[in-house]
Amino acid sequence: MENKGIIGAICGDIIGSAYEFHKTKDYSFDLLTPKSKFTDDTVMTCAVAEWLMEDPNHTHKELIKIMHRYGDEYPYSGYGGMFKKWLENNWTEPYNSYGNGSAMRVSPVAYYANSLEEALQLAEISAEVTHNHPDGIIGAKAVAAAIYIMRTVGKWYPHIGWEKVKEYCEKYCFYKMRYKMEEWEEHAQNYTFDVTCQGSVPEAILCALGSVDYEYCIRNAVSLGGDADTQAAITGGIVAAYRPVPDHILNPCLELLDPPLIDVIEHFNQFVNIKKSEA
Repeated sequence: MENKGIIGAICGDIIGSAYEFHKTKDYSFDLLTPKSKFTDDTVMTCAVAEWLMEDPNHTHKELIKIMHRYGDEYPYSGYGGMFKKWLENNWTEPYNSYGNGSAMRVSPVAYYANSLEEALQLAEISAEVTHNHPDGIIGAKAVAAAIYIMRTVGKWYPHIGWEKVKEYCEKYCFYKMRYKMEEWEEHAQNYTFDVTCQGSVPEAILCALGSVDYEYCIRNAVSLGGDADTQAAITGGIVAAYRPVPDHILNPCLELLDPPLIDVIEHFNQFVNIKKSEA
């Protein structure tokens, strides 16, 4: 198992899962606890990865079909209220959500894409099957852009990558991305649970920037005291684009995954590597 790519988002989800409803502001929280598990963030990330591998035309119809199948296979993964209804009632139309569900599952498109434009196009499709509100689409595109930029620029020149991510998010997403240190510390301390894209995605992206260490970034995301699993998944997906997931996190997280999900992750890694070699 490669320790880069979408596994970064999935490990973030698992680490954050124990703190989604038991908030912490303590940076030194236990990374893994008996309550740690994969959630809907992981399930739908794998669904998007399978869609990219199985549907060369990348249609809304096929993504919807795959997401419904994953929902049937993992019905108790902690889905949000409206998304759960969407799954249970076999809806095929979006429901105008601007929640962060669009951003939590988007990481595969940024690892798959051969250009920023392709990453953004795929991010929009992946979001709008459910989250067709402009803010829901913007959230997915912001995370996809951050991953793509850090994967292609940031792995060689992190500081340049960080600046490009901030510029993109400020210009195209209207997110606040620049804080003085004391401003960020106050913001993080006062931050509370928020499942909207505009209220959770910028913070998760910022937690992914400014460090060369995966664990440090994940700890910052969880200790915001917000939607811990989703924000850690977003942060983890971005960090893994330019820094590996350390083995002391990777290996125990893999042990918590079902074999079919591990198979999807491994096949996606292989698929992406072949795609890159042919580009």
